[in-house]
Amino acid sequence: MNTIEKLLDKSNSQSLDQWRDHLKQQVSRLDTLFYHNGALTQTLTAGFTEAASLIVMAEQFNTQQLSNLLTLLNLEQVQSVRLYAPQIIESITVMRFTISAKPAYLKASLDAFAKENMMDFALMDNFPDWQKPGLVLMDMDSTTIQIECIDEIARLYGVGEQVSAVTELAMQGKLDFNESLRTRVAKLAGAPISILNDVADSMPLMPGLLDLIKGLKKAGWKVAIASGGFTYFADRLKADHGFDYVIANTLEINEQRLTGQVIGEIVNASVKASTLEKLAAHYNIPMSQTVAIGDGANDLLMLAASALGIAIHAKPIVQENAAVSLNHLDLQGALCLLSASSSKDNW
Repeated sequence: MNTIEKLLDKSNSQSLDQWRDHLKQQVSRLDTLFYHNGALTQTLTAGFTEAASLIVMAEQFNTQQLSNLLTLLNLEQVQSVRLYAPQIIESITVMRFTISAKPAYLKASLDAFAKENMMDFALMDNFPDWQKPGLVLMDMDSTTIQIECIDEIARLYGVGEQVSAVTELAMQGKLDFNESLRTRVAKLAGAPISILNDVADSMPLMPGLLDLIKGLKKAGWKVAIASGGFTYFADRLKADHGFDYVIANTLEINEQRLTGQVIGEIVNASVKASTLEKLAAHYNIPMSQTVAIGDGANDLLMLAASALGIAIHAKPIVQENAAVSLNHLDLQGALCLLSASSSKDNW
């Protein structure tokens, strides 16, 4: 067995792109790379059976951290790991691995490792195929943008504390969403619609949003919003940034002022999940090619219905239930996951 263990020296830590260049200089015809029983090798005498894929990413990712990660996998009874070449995607270092076993407790161990090293990761049996058409459906407030629009309207109207307290409870899943929305909107009765425009003009985009949309469009994917917020803001995002479709709640307006009522069906958790399925059917995209991104309890059904549910800076209940949680990166993390998931042997 041709081992190259010494070429991963954590005592001389370097970035993964530097390590990759060094490795290629030292090893001729580097096609495949494995970590087997505690050693790096190019070949496995017993072959390799893939049980799951692991993607790890961070703004800073070095050889010491890589060595520690591989040691962790070995200690958790993952006998063999296939390493794919590290990539730099939107200034994020991303590395994909396929592993020979997926113990039930592995995700918890990786959670602790990622937290300690300020990394994000995804451990999945299968990822959507980046090389085929797909669909990303996103929440709006605190996902595509960094604010809760209803809280901003309330703040400008002078009822901010009353509304934000209810918003927080609804996001944590402690209140019925429909009732909480009606309660909050009722407090906005009489607010001039000029406030809506003020909020829309200053919506701070979630970092990485524009890169994600650009990457999705380039790959031939569709990107949409399903929001428990309001059409006034979702429509603005669609017009300004090229979302293919948006659905949200409609505020009733009379004589240039909010009435405190919502018109039509409320976009709650069930509507979000059904929207994912309807859009996938409309665009002729299999559910195995769907991704959902959100942060609150109202997104849980949508995340569960998708092939890849991503929680971003989410409430505890969402992090506990989502397949993937982005805690350190922003929306560029979603682009990294999708891009890296189809990476081939490219050493």
